[in-house]
Formats: sequence, structure tokens, C-alpha cells
Amino acid sequence: MTKYKKHILLLLGFVFINVLVSQFNIRFDFTKDQKYSLSNTSKTLLKTIDTDVFITVYLTGDLPFDFERLSNETKYILNDFKTYNHRIKFRFVNTKGKEEILAKQGLAPSRLTVQEDGKVSESIIFPWAIAKVGKKSTPINLLKNSSFGDQNSQIENSIQNLEFAFTNALQKITSKKEKKIAILKGNGEIKDIYQYDFLKTLGQNYFLAPFTLDSVASQPQKTLKLLNDYDVTIVTKPTEAFTEEEKFTLDQYTMNGGKLLWLLDMVHTPKDSLMQNGKVLAYQRDLNLTDYLFNYGVRIHKTLVKDLYAAKIPLAVGKVGNKTQFDEFLWNFYPLIKTNNQHVINKNVGDVKVEFANSIDTLNPAIKKTVVLQSSKLSQTQTVPNVISLASITKNADIKTYNKGTQILGILLEGNFKSAYKNRIQPFKTNFKANIQQGKMMVIADGDISSNQISKGKPLELGLDKWTKAYYANKEFLMNSVNYLVNDAGAIQLKAKNITIDTINRPKAFKEKTKWQVMNLTVPPLFILIFALLNFYYRKFKY
Repeated sequence: MTKYKKHILLLLGFVFINVLVSQFNIRFDFTKDQKYSLSNTSKTLLKTIDTDVFITVYLTGDLPFDFERLSNETKYILNDFKTYNHRIKFRFVNTKGKEEILAKQGLAPSRLTVQEDGKVSESIIFPWAIAKVGKKSTPINLLKNSSFGDQNSQIENSIQNLEFAFTNALQKITSKKEKKIAILKGNGEIKDIYQYDFLKTLGQNYFLAPFTLDSVASQPQKTLKLLNDYDVTIVTKPTEAFTEEEKFTLDQYTMNGGKLLWLLDMVHTPKDSLMQNGKVLAYQRDLNLTDYLFNYGVRIHKTLVKDLYAAKIPLAVGKVGNKTQFDEFLWNFYPLIKTNNQHVINKNVGDVKVEFANSIDTLNPAIKKTVVLQSSKLSQTQTVPNVISLASITKNADIKTYNKGTQILGILLEGNFKSAYKNRIQPFKTNFKANIQQGKMMVIADGDISSNQISKGKPLELGLDKWTKAYYANKEFLMNSVNYLVNDAGAIQLKAKNITIDTINRPKAFKEKTKWQVMNLTVPPLFILIFALLNFYYRKFKY
């Protein structure tokens, strides 16, 4: 017994260490991008949570390989959260038999065509989690909606988004709202139902309220004072011209530290009439903002941007019996914007879709300008008034005419702003401010970028095309923009986190499957056999 005492003690020591380590979530992160480490933003939030948070994850069970990887990464993230705060409690629940219940809760399933080992099968999964504190709960979409061309890219971006998704959910249900956002009304802005999803998402993090400038005519000072209580004001697709009093109010709002997000259409192109009649006259829209925007270094051209890299629209191409047949065509007036990842607003954001957008010129070099949306190099501009016809969609585009280069469609303005009324007669008396050192404003030359589609009288998710089933990143881009304008540094830092996920070469893995199976089965025993023989001959030689 004494002879084997050391071996027994060594074995018991290994068992003890394994049991001890299994009780803790310990991972040493030696990766270059620190993909297995929580950001300081998440750690700070977790330290403030003083109540139990219950998270139920439905991404489990018999999953395809990519989704199993996403499920495992979800578990790693939640274990990290639990390490920093023991009040984070989570469980993985199999969805078998619960599909109808989950669907009624608004958790849409993903129907996948899976190809593994050369076989094609269909799989339905629920890539969702629900975080709950008391009576408050919020769904968490683990599979990031995107227009990425392949599943690997979508999974990679979903994994990158996990920390933000869970941190954002925890913030919603545990933190108090502080920032206030005004939704401007009174100048023919877009109806709420057409930006319902955008406003609903904003309302989860910020206080929202409609604000009209109508009272400027009778009570200008009071209107300005009330507007100054809001951190950001969003102006979405106004159709009526702004008066000088209204522009002065917005100017002084900016000088007092308010942030403005302009979503503007300088060309009127009624889409409903276009789809009904097949053609429509596009013409200039006068909002009386040219001099105002010029002062802040922006000039929006009253032209339409066409881009060879564009979204598709469905058109009727004939009938089979009594059933109309549709086909999808690229519509060059709907540019798809591949964001450049150079700014935190664009980081890890997919394609953004714009409709009948106008081009922007920049002026005033004293103001810092960052392009956040721009067309591809294969673009052209079309002057108005002009007839826009769907018949042109069937004609082959002459690539030689798409030679205008990239067109600016959205721009962020920052820095030292000077009032547009500094050397002008002021429309009404107020505590006038001539400049601000750290101003922020964003101008996007498309009023429909925040518009969701309507199906059976109900608004759809912003970015989802009900006809083509494509999904665009409009909501993500706009939320990043608002977060940046309100100085929500935590959300911005999380969105900017860039992780490189190592992926498997599937065709090569399938082709060399047998070789690697044989190696995995034979090489380890072979090493053990060699080690045993060497040990045998060593002991034989020694003794």
C-alpha cells in the first residue's frame, strides 16, 4: 500500500482541483480582441444591480452546429455576468412542446434549412431569451437580424452582439430612464404609426414626448424654455416650411446644448402613387431650411441619388390562372448603404436602406463633419422635377452613367457651433446665445429611413421588408445615432466592441471528415503506446 501511496495522493489531488475549479467560472483571456472578457460598461452596470434577475434562454436542444456555438457563447456570457453579480440567475429551457406559447409572447421562431454531412434538413429554433425582474420583463433576440449573405456572418455578428444584447436588456429592466427625447410635430411630419417600431424602441431607454412648435407664434419664449428640457429633438420628414420663429427656436435650442436629428426629404416623391400608377412626378420641396442648414455646414441638394447597389422591390410580371405572379427587381432609387465601420455609430452595423434620398454637400470647415451614410462609387444623381417610372426598372442600367462617385447621404456635425442668427435680426427676444463649444447635430437626407412598413393595419419591425423578407439595419443605425447624440457612452462602447470569431471551412471539413476521424481515434492511443514502451524500456534498463 505504501508503494502506491504517492500515486493515490496525486490522483486525489487532481480530483480535488477539478471539483474546486468546476465550482467557479474561471477563464483566462489571452485573445488579442479580449472576446472572452466583459467590458467595463457591463461590469459597472452589474455592480449596480441589487435585485434578482431571472434570465430564461430558449436557444438549446438539438441545434445545428452554428447555433450550438451561439448557444455556448450565450452560456459563457451569462456565466461571466453571474461571476460579477450572483443575483444574475439563468436557465436554458428546451422549446419542445412550447412553440405556440412562445409565439404568442412575440418570440418569432427561425426556420432554417440546415446542411450537415451532405444532408439537408429543416430546423425550427427559438433564438430568444427573456430577462425578468419582478413584474418587468424584456425579450432578448440572440440572433441578430441582418442582411448578411451567409449564415456564418450572421452567427459571427450575433456572437459579437451578445454582450450588448444582455447588458441593454438588464439596463432596461433595472435602470431608471433619465434622458428625454422630443418628437417634433406641427410641420407635417410623418405619422407615428409609420415610425412606431423606432419610437417604441427609443421609449425602452428614454422618455419620449411629442412637441409642437405651433405655440412659437404666440408664446415663443415659453416654447423655447420647454424645448430646452429635452436632450434630443428628432425631426422626421417634415412637409411644411418652417417659419423664422420656429427656426430661431431650434437654433437657440442647439446653442443651449440640445441635439438635433434631422431626417429630411427635399424632394417630394409619393411612393403610393408610384406603385398604383407606375409613374410619378418628383419635384422639389421647400422647407425653408436652406439658410439654416448652410450655417451648420450642410447643403442638401434637391436631387435624387441612384445607386447600382440597391434594394429590391416586387413587381407584377404576369398571371398564372387568376393568381398574379411577382418578381423582384433592383430599384436604383433605393440605395443600400454598406456602413464603413470607421465611426462608432457604424460599428458592426449591416446594410442600411434609404429611399429616394438626396445628396449632401459640406461647408464650413470649422465644424467637424463625419460621414455616416454614403452611397457606393457606382452612383448618379437625377435632377427634379422629373418623372419617375417603374418601367425603367426593366432596362439594363448603363454603368458608364453611374460615374458620380460616392454621394453623402448622412452626416454628423460636431464642434463649435455659431448661431445662424448671430449677425441677423432675431425673430423674438430671448436670452440669446451666439455659440456653443461642443454642439452635436446629425442630418440625414432621407425622411423614410425611420419608417416601418404596415401589414394588415399593424406596424412591422423597422428594417423588415414584408415583400422581399429582407432585413435592413435601419433601426440599429438610428439607435446608435441617438445613443451617440445623448452621450450614452456605455451603449456606444459596447456596440463598438469588435470580436473575430474563428469559423470552420465547411466544404473542407466535410471532404476531410474521415481523415480527421481516423487521426482523432488513432493518434492519442499511439502516443500513449509510445510513452508506455519508452517507460518500459527505461525501467528495464534502469533496474
